[in-house]
Amino acid sequence: MKIETKYFGEIDVKKDDLIHFEQGLPGFESYYEFVLLPVDEDGVYSAMQSIDEPGVALIVTNPYFFYKDYEFDLEEKTLKDVQIEKPEEVAVYSVITVQEPFTRSTLNLQAPVIVNVEKKLGKQVILHDTSYRTKHPLLQEQGGEAHARP
Repeated sequence: MKIETKYFGEIDVKKDDLIHFEQGLPGFESYYEFVLLPVDEDGVYSAMQSIDEPGVALIVTNPYFFYKDYEFDLEEKTLKDVQIEKPEEVAVYSVITVQEPFTRSTLNLQAPVIVNVEKKLGKQVILHDTSYRTKHPLLQEQGGEAHARP
């Protein structure tokens, strides 16, 4: 099927690649179908693109590329909502707030996007009682160099 995108113009996507968000995403509750589109060659960054609204595309990444100790527990309701039965079905994404210059971009660790990769169901959850915030530095200083990749 052809869709219009924010970053790539008109492209073909497979219906099997669509991720369904039963309740939409916070702030985008009226959009239920998204597709992940790679942004870079290494697959570190993706655009989570609405198939219904070209202007709705969030840049996301696997938070474990940047925060290896990131951890949280999923509530039973979330597991049921996305029909997760085993750990291999889970993919976790964090939304990036892209800034200029890119080194000022931040990662939302307080509201991860959970995807059942087999059933293509997703939900963004908001973590409570946590030290995670909505604006963690994406690029961390390590040994005098900023690292954007694992």
